[in-house]
Amino acid sequence: MTRILFICDAGPAIGGGHVMRSITLARALQARGAACAFLATPEVARVLEAFAPDMAQAASDEAYDAVAFDHYGLTADDHRALAKGRPSLALDDLADRPLAVDLVLDSGPARKAEDYAGLLAPDARLLLGPAYAPVRPAFAALRETALARRAERAAVRRILVSLGLTDLGGVTGRVADLLRPLAGEARLDLVLGGGAPSLPALWDLTAQDPRVTLHVDTLHMPELVLEADLAIGAGGSTTWERCTLGLPALTLILADNQAPSAHALAALGASPCLDVAAPDFEPAFIETVSALLANADHRAALSTASAAVCDGLGADRAAEAFLAAL
Repeated sequence: MTRILFICDAGPAIGGGHVMRSITLARALQARGAACAFLATPEVARVLEAFAPDMAQAASDEAYDAVAFDHYGLTADDHRALAKGRPSLALDDLADRPLAVDLVLDSGPARKAEDYAGLLAPDARLLLGPAYAPVRPAFAALRETALARRAERAAVRRILVSLGLTDLGGVTGRVADLLRPLAGEARLDLVLGGGAPSLPALWDLTAQDPRVTLHVDTLHMPELVLEADLAIGAGGSTTWERCTLGLPALTLILADNQAPSAHALAALGASPCLDVAAPDFEPAFIETVSALLANADHRAALSTASAAVCDGLGADRAAEAFLAAL
């Protein structure tokens, strides 16, 4: 049995997306007979406990046949020291530093091989674009149903707000306050983690506004994406979940590394995007969401374009490529 060790980063400043997409890749590897475990910091362990309690946590980096990194803080020297000559893969979005690995998975829609020129060994393999985006199988299983539902061009009855488990800077509460006056009778499904700073105020809000429902550390994201008619989503790995199910969405850029993919999707007509750090964010948000709510043709065009970007089978493709490299 092939044994693969995952080394990821997580925390209040960067969220849990690195761990979530690594879990998805690990599940795809497990389905092909590999044994996977995580070398877990306390922050990583908290995400595993909430979303993959059955996933093993390694006591050390020994006794593994290969290593997968999802950690922007590690250098090429760190990769060499941790891999110890074993085959290795890095999940990356930045293409801004040397990586001492055998494979790189970068699902950015605008990513090109030349972006990694000089950053990798000549024989390193690149898995580029949303075709390799790690998306949980439950999303692909709902794709046909979701696309049929989008084709009905229904009015917006449910709006999904999913801005990361860690709710960076309390952004979920800020967006909810902007969204509520615009939403009419539509339900607002707010997804966030158990330690999110917006939570106390949002629990109070659910008592005041019957349209608002909180989903804390939810295990039902595929169903929420299926049932939503519009989303306000972070520009991280959940982007590909929304694309798989053709959910019209406004993408919010919460970190610099999210910007290239978000702008590339906007250029493809798949999702408009806004940077929450921009000085005009709030009026731009109100204008953009109002237009999305009012224009069924625009939402339909976004659905078609986003569904064409990602089919939700990337984890399988990446797992096959990684195992073939061992």
